[in-house]
Amino acid sequence: MSDGFFISRSFSHYWRADAVSVLGTYVTLFSLQALVVFTLEGTPSDVGWLNASRWLPYLVFGLVIGALVDGRRRLPLMIGTDLVQAVLLLSVPLLWWLDALSLGPLLVIVFLYGTAAVVNMAATMSFLPRLVPRDQLQPAHARIDGADAVGSMAGPAIGGVLASTIGAPLAVLVDSLTYLYSALTLRRIDTDEPPARTGVTVRGLLGDIIEGVRWAYGRSGLRTLAIATHGWFVGNAVVGVVLAPYARALELSPYQFGLVGAVGGVGAVVGATITTAVGRRLGTGRTIILCHSIITCGVVAMVVAGEPASFAGAIALLMLGQGLYGLAMGMSNSHEMSYRQLVTPDELQARTNTTLRAINRAVIVVVAPIAGLLADAVGIRPMLVVAAVTFALVASGLAATSFRNVRAPV
Repeated sequence: MSDGFFISRSFSHYWRADAVSVLGTYVTLFSLQALVVFTLEGTPSDVGWLNASRWLPYLVFGLVIGALVDGRRRLPLMIGTDLVQAVLLLSVPLLWWLDALSLGPLLVIVFLYGTAAVVNMAATMSFLPRLVPRDQLQPAHARIDGADAVGSMAGPAIGGVLASTIGAPLAVLVDSLTYLYSALTLRRIDTDEPPARTGVTVRGLLGDIIEGVRWAYGRSGLRTLAIATHGWFVGNAVVGVVLAPYARALELSPYQFGLVGAVGGVGAVVGATITTAVGRRLGTGRTIILCHSIITCGVVAMVVAGEPASFAGAIALLMLGQGLYGLAMGMSNSHEMSYRQLVTPDELQARTNTTLRAINRAVIVVVAPIAGLLADAVGIRPMLVVAAVTFALVASGLAATSFRNVRAPV
């Protein structure tokens, strides 16, 4: 990308650690859903419970973790939680080898993994503004999103191949090793951080949490974007629950489903590549609104995939839908994250990021099981229609506010 972004040695380590662990994460997210649907012969509601377990820690611990991380050195937390996640994921193939793997133990492991991920996210997101200058924050996020996009493209394809050849439980080993690599790479970053805060009390911690919530939804000016993003997560939670069962209903194999997911990754790569230029032309607000509109079109294509008489036509429409979905996500995230971080002071970074993500993931925790149960009751395609309508409402709602004229501060 010709964005003039200078890659420092420390950012290079940060980027490589993130890129490798993200690749493994996409392999695991695919493998866990494939494990539930194809190995354990689970229903859409089972996938809903899996997704809810993954994000429940944000709801339970998110606000507290954000306040705690703001008072700690962030790099050691990133390294430690990478190691914890590696060990937890290793237990999945171990239980499978012991013939003790079922939905119950899997949900417990995923919950613990998600808890470590909350701490890691809070530290990682709030560490980046300490690593790059303010005017380089959006291009830095775009480069990270580019790696994420490549991971989302290669991860499902790799996961599909591994699930088809060695089985979904063993495919999780890949992610375990990537977290180990990430921890070792992060140790090479050389940067000064403020000393950890001491003398934290329960009352002080509660005050910190309240301050973070007030900032996120009050004087920061992030409220409109935050509420719209919560609505986006409603639609995303529905798609996340029904997509794998939808693929099975259309008689796709795990490998073919992985290829469909890989097309979404291709779209995300394109989105991350062009997002800085698009943002400079349209501005932050209009770029984000455009992305929500593109996602709406992507989900509509997925709905139509159930109509063609030919199997090839169904796969082509699913790929189109995933490609548009990935394109929009690859474009939008760097603008949302950089805007949020640019208007937030360093001492509130972890609380702001974690507060908003906690609510977003709380949406998944609530919506995912409900979407699964409704998909069992009324069908998968009607739930995809619900998702498309939700995304359309988010896009039109943002377009109707002054947020459409927002440009990120420098």
